[in-house]
Amino acid sequence: MTAPAPRGTAFVLDGPLTQGGVVRGIAPAGTVTLSLDGTEVPLAPDGRFLIAFDRDAGATATLVAALGAGRTVRETLAVAPRAWRIERLNTLPRFSQPSAAFMRLRAPELARIAAARKIESAATGWRQRFIWPTEGRISGLFGAQRVYKGEPGSYHSGVDVAKRDGATVVAPADGVVILAADRPFTLEGNLLMIDHGMGLNSAFLHLSRIDVREGQHVRQGEAIGAVGHSGRATGPHLHWGMKWRDARIDPLLLAGAMPTPR
Repeated sequence: MTAPAPRGTAFVLDGPLTQGGVVRGIAPAGTVTLSLDGTEVPLAPDGRFLIAFDRDAGATATLVAALGAGRTVRETLAVAPRAWRIERLNTLPRFSQPSAAFMRLRAPELARIAAARKIESAATGWRQRFIWPTEGRISGLFGAQRVYKGEPGSYHSGVDVAKRDGATVVAPADGVVILAADRPFTLEGNLLMIDHGMGLNSAFLHLSRIDVREGQHVRQGEAIGAVGHSGRATGPHLHWGMKWRDARIDPLLLAGAMPTPR
């Protein structure tokens, strides 16, 4: 748990102001409500908060603290762009549209994922420095994208870590399990999702097994499952995706560089 910090008359921000980045902050003293681009941001009793920027976030964002009696503190944030890894495949068409049969299977899965992300827990993992859920070679970067004959495909929404089947996956921070698939999803396979509080959540895809249950509180470093290649995966790896509200964010910016093997 982060120790209380003195609060001044301006925002204190800590984290990369960049596309896919997560920023922790302390609101000015006396803040009653907080908003980012007009949308309310949760504020902890000690004045701390968390915001994040989508992979395709615009160049600026406006943070406003309402102090009461009509007083406000406003700060315009410059959101730095990033150079995403773009692969252009000019001889291949984009994949065909999903079939009706596939969508009949997919629709309830998407509904379950959306419902899980609406769960608001009192988890405080958002305050912690995140760790890697498993360590290994990074085989897929957040934000990478293929362009097929000029038509962009979906960008990669997380970080892939290549690892053997059965390797342990741990919680990157404290949280509450909001989804633990009882059977493999069509794309994600065995899917596990953890809420870290303040709208921040993690998704772990393609697991070979899930070792926790929905509603369970987990601690940072606790085993939660194992690497696999269930769902649409070409080999064993962990896909770790993160979102803050509707913004897709880069887990690497929270966990830092992958530790060097000993």
